[in-house]
Amino acid sequence: MDRRSLTQYRRVTVKVGSALLVDRKSGLRREWLTALVDDIAWLSRAGVEVLVVSSGAIALGRTVLGLGSRKLKLEEAQAAASAGQIALSSAWAEALSRHELISGQVLVTLGDTEERRRYLNVRATISTLLKMKAVPIINENDTVATTEIRYGDNDRLAARMATMMGGDLLVLLSDIDGLYTAPPARDPDARLIPYVEEITPAIEAMAGEAASELSRGGMRTKLDAGRIATGAGTAMIIASGLKLNPLRAIEQGENCSLFAPSKTPVRAYKTWIAGHLEPAGVITVDEGAMRALGAGKSLLPAGVTSVAGAFSRGDTVAVVGPDGRECARGLVAYDAADAVKIAGLKTAEISEAIGYESRGAMIHRDDLVLAASLVRGAAGMVES
Repeated sequence: MDRRSLTQYRRVTVKVGSALLVDRKSGLRREWLTALVDDIAWLSRAGVEVLVVSSGAIALGRTVLGLGSRKLKLEEAQAAASAGQIALSSAWAEALSRHELISGQVLVTLGDTEERRRYLNVRATISTLLKMKAVPIINENDTVATTEIRYGDNDRLAARMATMMGGDLLVLLSDIDGLYTAPPARDPDARLIPYVEEITPAIEAMAGEAASELSRGGMRTKLDAGRIATGAGTAMIIASGLKLNPLRAIEQGENCSLFAPSKTPVRAYKTWIAGHLEPAGVITVDEGAMRALGAGKSLLPAGVTSVAGAFSRGDTVAVVGPDGRECARGLVAYDAADAVKIAGLKTAEISEAIGYESRGAMIHRDDLVLAASLVRGAAGMVES
């Protein structure tokens, strides 16, 4: 069992449930939030990058608008989210500022992680926030999300964010301290499972339902999140957030359930790029760019000699060498018209050529799959 210090992780995503942040009568639990932010500041000082997926907009909006605990119509829930999100983001910003930490609000809908162009935008925004030492506060945009276009719970959203950002740990803070052999509220003999090596059908059978009307999730959605996270190589912890300083409590050995990352993580993202999309265009590169790609670098415009196709940013394109053979495939960061304009240019020249601040790379290495011939002299496509 790998119960190592939280400070030994590189990038941690912390999901906070509505029932922890918001009291249905009094509103925001400020003392609890202050204590959690103390924990986040501790991790930040230790060099850990922290992302927060925070529920609570609708729950807080209920108190702001005086809606009580009754079932809300869709338009009422969206209105509550609108009012609650302002209060929620302000509370996070204020609490983090006490530690001289900056917060950045990121509101997403399902399409932002499922559609590639929007996925790239979200990832670029969060990556930039982390580089600037800010703490991204992420939530589903409940003001516009409907049943058909929503995640449905922030457990799965947190797992998507953790894997999107290459995190190595996801912490789900909830009103229960881990996975039990049965719902403990119903079975007094239920036992905590401190370590889960793999989410099997037997493990899934132990899941119960949501315990609070403020929460859309439950153990079942946490196991769904666990499959997403661990399958991509991200460890997951389910822990109680009922006490103050819940991350410190995990550090000090409080009960929780640790889900091990897969020993053979499924890298579906790059597999998808390599084999399941028809390239929308072709980018030809010089020998220097091919060597850079083989060394694990991104494809920069300076190494591009020609561009063909009517592609859009986020589409899959083939990268070919001077001999016309495909050497890589990836998600392009520019529309075709702009790619033509910047082909062969140095990074410092790009913005002037296209009229806006650029991201630099034509194809980022995280969005690139190399041909085996480029990395080991064999046929086929492999991960870079």
